[in-house]
Amino acid sequence: MTQTHEIKAESRKDEGKGASRRLRRASFVPAVVYGGEQPPESIQIEHNTILLAAKNEWFFSSILDLNVDGKVQKVLVRDWQKHPFKQLMMHMDFLRINEKEAIRVSVPLHFLNKEKSAAAKTSGVVISHNLTEVEITCLPKDLPESIELDLGELKPGDIIHLSQLKLPKGVELVAAHGGEGHDVAVVTANTVQEEVEEAPAEGEAAPAAAAAPAAAKKDDKK
Repeated sequence: MTQTHEIKAESRKDEGKGASRRLRRASFVPAVVYGGEQPPESIQIEHNTILLAAKNEWFFSSILDLNVDGKVQKVLVRDWQKHPFKQLMMHMDFLRINEKEAIRVSVPLHFLNKEKSAAAKTSGVVISHNLTEVEITCLPKDLPESIELDLGELKPGDIIHLSQLKLPKGVELVAAHGGEGHDVAVVTANTVQEEVEEAPAEGEAAPAAAAAPAAAKKDDKK
């Protein structure tokens, strides 16, 4: 069962850059809720609430219960702006969700049992995670917080493609509608071979070594 995540917020009337700066100085994050049949709504959220929530994967890939002045709305995080170098969230956008309509969301991939695989135990094999998240479509009630990929049977030379992922019931990959060209590799287990320089054949190095003194003598004569 999907866990419920509630984010508490307050409505706000002041808008504009000046109002947003004042909110940030007061340790609030300005945000907007839009979508559905309701008009956009300006809100504010305590910065610590956002900072703690943003440390979790579910904050960006799960349906949230956004509690604005006691009224709960089902939303997804649709956009956010962070400070270039400080641990500050500058602004957020939330999209209202219709529970009867399919949504399109990117969810993280969780790789399991890699260390138990033959590929991980073989010297010279590099296991690459070419994707760390996938875009899916489903009804809100079927939205998973992540998709697991078991690598326990991974062998040297194996390639796992998108089409090989085991998806939860009611979940489809967006890329599945794009044809074979979109069935990209998720994980590869490639053997890396070290390049060894060949030693010069017997007699090849001698002429080169002899050429150096000869060139030096010519320079001396000049």
